[in-house]
Amino acid sequence: MKFSFMPVAVLALASLSAAQEVTSTDVGEQIRFDAEHNATSLVGTWSSGSRAVMTGPQFANPSNLSFNYPLNTGVSYSFTEDGWYEISRYRFNSNAIDPGCMTGLIFWVHGKYQMLSNGSLYMIPNGDGFQQIQNRCNALSNQILDYNETELYNSWRIYTDPTDGFKLHLFQFDGTPVAPQFQISSTPQMLPKAMLRAPPTQILRRRGNGAEQRLTDISWTFVSTGMAMVLATVALSTL
Repeated sequence: MKFSFMPVAVLALASLSAAQEVTSTDVGEQIRFDAEHNATSLVGTWSSGSRAVMTGPQFANPSNLSFNYPLNTGVSYSFTEDGWYEISRYRFNSNAIDPGCMTGLIFWVHGKYQMLSNGSLYMIPNGDGFQQIQNRCNALSNQILDYNETELYNSWRIYTDPTDGFKLHLFQFDGTPVAPQFQISSTPQMLPKAMLRAPPTQILRRRGNGAEQRLTDISWTFVSTGMAMVLATVALSTL
């Protein structure tokens, strides 16, 4: 089974070209579109579901390309007043043909975002994002790769949930909704707003014997047990 990513950057740029009159809005004025955006500011940290996935140092360590695996899957976004964003995501993709061969994906990325005058969010990565993909049924079962996709969200809304408080809805370039997120903090919980790891040409691959090998491309294997254990547990539960 092959795991592939939708070319979000291409679609995002195409959407922007089709709307040439759309201009970016100063981040300080980001909450002035209409009443649907005014429940509270977008600035802060948001998390879906059980709130197990969070942005910040408790999720990812770009300096050594490692993750701290949450107890549950989910997604978390953070936004600052000066135009920075951060995304943490942890999920499983099912396999209809072989339920025991699901794919686990965990990734982290940050960068600068723009508020467009048509209500869209345009996110440009900083260049140091990364992801881990695992599937025990593949020949290359465990990979760490760059993740630096430019993303366009067609719209976003903030509502007040009577039970859980402020609730953020994001809609991708094709209208697909991101899992609803609840505000964890009005102060963004994020890693530093800077380049946090070496460029891909300087990344090291760690072999099973502990030796390190310098790579010249953006794809490498990585010895880790965190997600592998989760994948094995979930696979067994499907039998």
